[in-house]
Amino acid sequence: MSKLTVDNVSIIGAGLAGLTLALALHQQSIPVTIYESRPAPLNIGGAVMLSPNALKVLDALGIYDIVKTKGYNFDSLEYRDINGNLTEIQEFGGVEKYGYHGLRIYRYVLIDELVAALTKAGVRMEYGAKFSHIEKDTTEGVTFALTDGRSISTSILVGADGIHSTVRKYLYPDLETTFVGMAGITAAVPTSQLRLPQGYHIPVTIVSPKGAFIIAPQKVDGSEVLIGKQMRLAPADRQTGWDRDFVADKQSAIEFLQSGNEAFPEFVRNAVSRIDPDKVNKWPFFVVHRLDRWTSATGNVVILGDAAHAIPPSAGQGINQAFEDVYILALILGQRDSIGDIAAALHFWQTYRQDRVDKVLELNKQIDQRRMPSTGAGVGKESDPAKQSFELGWLYNPDFKKGVMDWVAKSA
Repeated sequence: MSKLTVDNVSIIGAGLAGLTLALALHQQSIPVTIYESRPAPLNIGGAVMLSPNALKVLDALGIYDIVKTKGYNFDSLEYRDINGNLTEIQEFGGVEKYGYHGLRIYRYVLIDELVAALTKAGVRMEYGAKFSHIEKDTTEGVTFALTDGRSISTSILVGADGIHSTVRKYLYPDLETTFVGMAGITAAVPTSQLRLPQGYHIPVTIVSPKGAFIIAPQKVDGSEVLIGKQMRLAPADRQTGWDRDFVADKQSAIEFLQSGNEAFPEFVRNAVSRIDPDKVNKWPFFVVHRLDRWTSATGNVVILGDAAHAIPPSAGQGINQAFEDVYILALILGQRDSIGDIAAALHFWQTYRQDRVDKVLELNKQIDQRRMPSTGAGVGKESDPAKQSFELGWLYNPDFKKGVMDWVAKSA
């Protein structure tokens, strides 16, 4: 069997997916360079929820022990009704069962640690280097252009550039992301502001006939919480509801968070009583409809993460699934001495990953049914049939290395 040649990999995008991929490729002794259009590492607000499947990746890359001390560790998310009754528990971690606590950590903290690890490893990161287009894509490699006029040749080009990916335009010139008519409206407030009842468990999703209110602690000591609700836009508003003006309008977000809370417990009204506009976020939910392929015909141009399969944040799996993408891809490329057919290898990668993404999307639907207000004859009605608890072993306990090595053995 001929060997797969991977002299170097170029990554477009220095977000969490791109940085983690670079670290994973470096671990496999594959030279890599990251190109990021922004002039410096991302320093955007908001925290992410990392579940055991993603923490297993960070552990394998040697940074879990660092980041676990810089976020809030927890094991479960409770669902309660407006009277305080516990209706179900969604596991998000557990050392005995899954090997790791769940971790809620600020995105910029995680980015800083990844950048530090890459800097220490000597991985090249170019900021202010914006991808323009692909000039040549053959079995010998890829040549792509930056907007500053440079042309760069590489064995493999990876688009880790998010839901509105520019690299994806090469594979799907006419594809447009789809706004699903929903948005997450969130803010960060001091935990003390809520005046929670003694012993009340958070994170929690409080479900009412008018929707759900989410409270999730963040910072190492849990001294701050994210609060949030999901907004459903009327069909007439969906064409413009996702635009920049909508996202930038923080006052309307505050008004939404503060309105319609009469049915919720008093601590919810306390939570929204004082909101700093600088700590408000609007997250329109976009999807990328299932794509037939995440690679070019040669296999030398690859998209992953949100560029390939944007996942609404209902289950908190967006970045977790991106980490799976990058780690499994690096494991496969790390077997380059045993792989002769890049197309077959990438077909296995996409098939393996798409199966798990599809299951996450189904999990999202189940969670959305619990969070959204009733529309009169379906989602969110208190008279809905009893809801089954989530079974998450399939999600949190994967054996990534075994999956890859089993495939390599079969394809040899």
